[in-house]
Amino acid sequence: MADTFSQDNSAARKPNIIIILVDDMGYSSLGSFGGEIDTPNLDNIAQAGTRFRQFYNCAKCVSTRISIMSGQYEGRAGGRKFRNSVTMGEAMQTAGYRTIAVGKWHLDEEKDPTHYGFDRHFGHLNGAANFFLGNEHFYKNGKPFKNFPKDFYATDAFTDFAIETINEDTEKPFLLYLAYNAPHSPLHCKKPDFEKYIDVYTKGWDEIRKERYRKQIKMGIIDPQWTLSKRPDFIPSWNSLCAEEKKTQAYLMAAYAGMVDNIDQNVGRLINHLKKSGRWKNTLFLFLSDNGASPYTNPSFKNKVADDPENRMNVGVAWANADNTPFSRFKQNQHEGGISTGAILHYPELTNKSKGKILNEPLHVMDVLPTLLDLVGSSYPTTFPGREIVAPSGRSFIPILQGKTLPQRELFFQYMDNRALRNGDWKLVSARSGAWELYNIKEDRTETKNLAAKFPEKVEAMKKRWYEMTKSVSKVSGKYMKPVKSEPTQWGKTKRELIPGEIHKMGQGKKK
Repeated sequence: MADTFSQDNSAARKPNIIIILVDDMGYSSLGSFGGEIDTPNLDNIAQAGTRFRQFYNCAKCVSTRISIMSGQYEGRAGGRKFRNSVTMGEAMQTAGYRTIAVGKWHLDEEKDPTHYGFDRHFGHLNGAANFFLGNEHFYKNGKPFKNFPKDFYATDAFTDFAIETINEDTEKPFLLYLAYNAPHSPLHCKKPDFEKYIDVYTKGWDEIRKERYRKQIKMGIIDPQWTLSKRPDFIPSWNSLCAEEKKTQAYLMAAYAGMVDNIDQNVGRLINHLKKSGRWKNTLFLFLSDNGASPYTNPSFKNKVADDPENRMNVGVAWANADNTPFSRFKQNQHEGGISTGAILHYPELTNKSKGKILNEPLHVMDVLPTLLDLVGSSYPTTFPGREIVAPSGRSFIPILQGKTLPQRELFFQYMDNRALRNGDWKLVSARSGAWELYNIKEDRTETKNLAAKFPEKVEAMKKRWYEMTKSVSKVSGKYMKPVKSEPTQWGKTKRELIPGEIHKMGQGKKK
């Protein structure tokens, strides 16, 4: 058991814990990270708590969920079935917690969370769902759920279930893992939330990026020496688009913004409930996103009506680039735009020394479970029926909340043919097996100055280390271990990555 946090560990003193994980939301969506979207509840929590500049994820839904749930690198955890690890639910049950999982699971789709240490559950087992109609993958407390009401909206329904389940027991501390599917596609947005933003994005992505970047500098979220990453060549300037394309693109981002706004509304509902019931003061609240904004564009959406459950809209690569401001690349890539998203922690008993601060320590989603166990005076299980448990890769970050430092460590990243290694201030990264790039993250976190040609020896050393670490923390093989190419990989090779310019022609279905 770690000894960094001292408290009375009786059930009455153990804090309630809320982990909120949103889906495909970029670094700058929230107002407290530079965005123009209305997120007052999360922004207030950020001001009263702690923000993190460098809270890394795994660039993809499943990978991040395995790591946050297990405290492990994905490969060490033993995949979606956790063959070499335990889940957050299992570990916190052992620590005396009532455990609740809500929302998107996207892990073992053959078994719902009640098979993995969660007492209560409501949500879908697959990676995405219709926000208005649900789907066949919804389960509730171990049984298929099919009775979707006419006014069903997934984000609201997940919050409803969370509040209802919290109310079931006021004596035992609870762990709530609340994994909102929003703002993942399809862009299903309630009409009032969409209409609020219908005129906001007519100025276009170039201006939005500049505005967010200026606000981030003013807020102290980013260092002014970090140059705003260049808009990629495959994304046209906003002014080059025709009027109809501008209208379509502004519509897409308005729907996305409305979904983020709705998340914040629901966070406010949850917090207000806890405040009224007197449980908020003893609740640890952690907010994260599973990866950066998604670049995908669906080439066959049927219409452009955000509140129509038949729409299949995605926000697309250009707005994803804006949502990841000031960083480059996207969900799936191991550049900062893919793996770094906004993170907020609030728990006065723990964050009194870091209240209102923006901490710079590089953290990783695999650190969440070790931190929770440290907080409640428990340890990661060394044995579990039917599994061969390995020690967690993550570590508790409680010391940095108390003004201390942690020893430097390497951070390994890999998703398919996207790779990276972070070692101190240096980062080696390759997108889609393209040429290795080298950056000094302290001086250039927006990855605008590739130093690979200037420091070839460092590239070779870090490249060698990346391959070594695959054996212990990733266990990838085959094509994803092949040497990288000598040139960068070009974008736009698949139908999911259509470039703006012709999207308004892809389908003009029914309009309301």
